[in-house]
Amino acid sequence: MDVQRFMQLISGERKGPVAALLRGALWVLSVPWAAVTAGRNFAFDRGWKRVHRVDVPVIAVGNLTTGGTGKTPVVAFIVRQLQSLGHTPGIVSRGYGADASGENDEKRVLRQLCPDVPHEQNPDRVFASKRLIEQGVDVIVLDDAFQHRRLYRDLNIVLIDATCAFGFGHQLPRGLLRESVTGLRRADVVLMTRADRAPDQLASIRQTVEHHSPSLAEDCHEVSFQPTDLQTTDGRRLSVDELPDMAVTLMTAIGNPTAFVATCQQLGLDVVAKRFFPDHHLYTSDNIAQVLQLADEHNTPHVLTTLKDLVKLPAEETRFLAVLIETVFAIEAARESVRQQLTVALARHAARC
Repeated sequence: MDVQRFMQLISGERKGPVAALLRGALWVLSVPWAAVTAGRNFAFDRGWKRVHRVDVPVIAVGNLTTGGTGKTPVVAFIVRQLQSLGHTPGIVSRGYGADASGENDEKRVLRQLCPDVPHEQNPDRVFASKRLIEQGVDVIVLDDAFQHRRLYRDLNIVLIDATCAFGFGHQLPRGLLRESVTGLRRADVVLMTRADRAPDQLASIRQTVEHHSPSLAEDCHEVSFQPTDLQTTDGRRLSVDELPDMAVTLMTAIGNPTAFVATCQQLGLDVVAKRFFPDHHLYTSDNIAQVLQLADEHNTPHVLTTLKDLVKLPAEETRFLAVLIETVFAIEAARESVRQQLTVALARHAARC
């Protein structure tokens, strides 16, 4: 089953007895998942599982759901904020979906967004953090690590995609939740990403967040990802106005492909064809040829994708262009609040040492 059909199934968009039966089977499979995640969290809460500390502050960026909530641009934002505060941050991630070189798409994107910032990819985040500290890093930013509780963190930033806030209300595989929504109790800051795409959902999201963690009432902020310009496979920047034809084909392999479609439409582009692949998919020459054939069938000279996808494509594939985005807070006070939270977390760590 492809990504689109699976999302239609778990969201309830697909109707009929067969779809209902499949959702029932997925719900049964979600029961052991929920039991394991609840047991694991209980063990950490009780101190039965060891939490390791390192010698520098740790800032974690993560989410409750699987798929794309916008972690990569937010990680880049946090790194830049730490740099502006005079620190030397390093990034630690698991490295899921790495290719033969040992790197995945997110690391390549962050290398472009945060040049010269060291980045270690390793399922053992404790070991990776210690390696970065040996390189002179004085603060660790954990990418996609809200559920990785083995490493102590001084600040937990949780992203909630406003367009699909709580994974259709079920844990994997019936829904998209990695753990129960009660996990919000561990969060210090919540960022409601893509808030501009679902303004009517924000009040409900805030209500749920505050129900599980009343202390987050003042630390739940609205964020959007605004498209800026385009990038070619060889690194050149273009304005969207330079496209010879505003009709485009889309290709992406991210957790929330519908959000990318909306971003392109926000630019005024006419999306006439699209092809989605599973998150972190490594493109083959056949994949590229199929997408280009799709573009030819619809008379679109360019295929638009995300930067996360573009970094996996050969430089000679000049018909592919990435839509670049930047993290924008709904109000400046929210940005300053997050910056203040970072400052407090760093000071709190220093006071313990």
